[in-house]
Amino acid sequence: MKLLLDENLPRDLKQAFPEHDVSTVRENGWSGKKNGELLRLMIDNGFNCLLTFDQNIQHQQNFDKHSVGVILLIAESNKLEILLPLMERVGAALRRTTAGVTVIQEK
Repeated sequence: MKLLLDENLPRDLKQAFPEHDVSTVRENGWSGKKNGELLRLMIDNGFNCLLTFDQNIQHQQNFDKHSVGVILLIAESNKLEILLPLMERVGAALRRTTAGVTVIQEK
């Protein structure tokens, strides 16, 4: 799976997905892109899923009509040590994610 980490996530989160082809918005030169443009870039570049901390994204775009999935993380902060415990659930979501938004919330 080709996974894109949004610019609001720590890049070290890439290490949690050794079985996937992971890159970041920054690495691709897409920093500051609006969600619609980011979605188009993802599709044009063969990405399957976006991992993000942007809680507004699910209300700004209709991901159900596109071929990419979105996994939205909801936690007290986007710091690596806070997000790492969620990665097992993210991995499970990646195995079943197609199109649309999947929400993973800190307990």
